Amino acid sequence: MSNMNDRVIGMKNSRLADDIHAKFTISDRVKDAIAKTNREAFVPTGFKHNAYRLDALPLSEQQWISSPLTVAKMTEYLHCDNSVDSVLEIGCGSGYQAAVLSNIFRRVFTIERIESLMIETKKRFRDLGINNVHTRTDDGQNGWIQYAPYDRIIFSATAKKVPQKIFDQLADGGILVAPVQKGSKEIIMRYFKRGDEIHEDELDECVFVPILDGMQSK
Repeated sequence: MSNMNDRVIGMKNSRLADDIHAKFTISDRVKDAIAKTNREAFVPTGFKHNAYRLDALPLSEQQWISSPLTVAKMTEYLHCDNSVDSVLEIGCGSGYQAAVLSNIFRRVFTIERIESLMIETKKRFRDLGINNVHTRTDDGQNGWIQYAPYDRIIFSATAKKVPQKIFDQLADGGILVAPVQKGSKEIIMRYFKRGDEIHEDELDECVFVPILDGMQSK
């Protein structure tokens, strides 16, 4: 029964990857990572029937699990090639974005400021056998200096601006992708680090929860 169930879930996630690709062209690497990630496992029980829609869904603590289309876009914008080894995610939430990244990067580091969310997410990773995601409960705006520099950094929440200390943790030649508040809009920005210079691109309008200061205990 379990094998049959696994096959059904695998087919649903493959179809999800195809649905995303029909809306927004993604590389084979990103498409494969989406197809291998069990979206259903990251969605709250009451919303399982909506797990494979291209919509954001509510989590506990007034948070949201991003639309799989948004997760695919953010992952694609990272330009993941064979040279990338480590990625830092700021704003772990349900863990879905980190799980997708774990199918591409050898090492994923993810930070969440809400302790109760991180406890749930760590259990989810254990249950799914995801072993290359390293978690930390902290204010994500501090980054995670211990394992820096990172080849890629991704924000899964909107920043007013990217803190300099986060750019300092990005490897030379690295890429950082973040939703940033620009006036009344939220724009996905991509930053390229070349020596002491940061070059930026505006990519797409988006909607994310905002980054908040400090940590929230259970």
